[in-house]
Amino acid sequence: MATQPVKVYSLSTCSHCRATKKFLAECTVKYEFVDVDTLDGEERAAIVEDVKKFNPKCSFPTIIIGEKVIVGYKEDEIKEALGL
Repeated sequence: MATQPVKVYSLSTCSHCRATKKFLAECTVKYEFVDVDTLDGEERAAIVEDVKKFNPKCSFPTIIIGEKVIVGYKEDEIKEALGL
């Protein structure tokens, strides 16, 4: 099982983002997430800048597993990055 940190940048209204979080939960993976569209002002701007460091197009979901960045709901890539 993966021990590296998992972080998901998502949108609360995005079906692919919800599918990603559901998949991680089903795999019993502990992860942090930020629903970027629920933030305001400077906090939102700062998180968007963070996302752009990993994914210049700033699309969602942007998933960081250890050093690996996965953009979009790509179950096979997520499993591989997690070592499942």
